[in-house]
Amino acid sequence: MVIHEINSCEYEGLVDSHAWVVMPDHIHWLVELRSGSLKACLQRFKSRSARAIHSMLGTSGAIWQPGFYDHYLRSDEDLRAQARYIALNPVRAGIVAKTEDYPHQWSRWIRNCAGL
Repeated sequence: MVIHEINSCEYEGLVDSHAWVVMPDHIHWLVELRSGSLKACLQRFKSRSARAIHSMLGTSGAIWQPGFYDHYLRSDEDLRAQARYIALNPVRAGIVAKTEDYPHQWSRWIRNCAGL
């Protein structure tokens, strides 16, 4: 459901995704903003994904922390470095040994560990 909502933000023209990883308790999402504000995009993403999660689980309450952390990148090399950081998050967390073993991630540039 979270990945579906990431993709929805792209399909709706709000962002161009460059990389993302959905971790058990947070996400990393490298985007290029296309329309509106980052705050509005993330508010929409959080609301829709929380509703979908609650609908599936029959639960209620907060799913996401308020706010978000953003960082402005200045060059293509910075984008690729951040995409590598994002892709390696499950490895650093000890969830998998190789990034390609983690199914809840995507990057425009990285297809497997050989790309790191």
